[in-house]
Amino acid sequence: QVQLVESGGGLVQAGGSLRLSCAASGRTFTGYAMGWFRQAPGKEREFVAAINWSGGSTYYTDSVKGRFTISRDNAKNTVYLQMNSLKPEDTAVYYCAAGRIATMKTSYNYWGQGTQVTISS
Repeated sequence: QVQLVESGGGLVQAGGSLRLSCAASGRTFTGYAMGWFRQAPGKEREFVAAINWSGGSTYYTDSVKGRFTISRDNAKNTVYLQMNSLKPEDTAVYYCAAGRIATMKTSYNYWGQGTQVTISS
C-alpha cells in the first residue's frame, strides 16, 4: 500500500502561482511513477503531468506545457507540481497518484484525497 497526501491548494488570481506537494508513505517511493490529475466540476478526471521513478522523464498534457513543472524528491518521498501563469480553467480538484507506468493512466492504483485549486479571473 502507498498512502498519498496532497497539500498546497488554495485560491489565487489568474496569472498567479501555486505549488502542490504530495507526500507518500508506505511502499518504496522509488518503485513508482507519480502523476498529477485534476477534476473540474461536471468533468471527468484528466491527466495533468507525470514523472518516472527517477525524475528523469516528465510528461504533460498540452494545456499545461510551459506553465506547470512536475518534480520529485525521492529522499523526501514527495512529488511536487509547480503551477505558474494560472488560468481560471485550471480550477479543479488536483489529485496525486502512484503507478507503475508514468504514461499509462490505468496503472495508477494509489490516489490521494485531492486538494482544491481555485483560480479567480
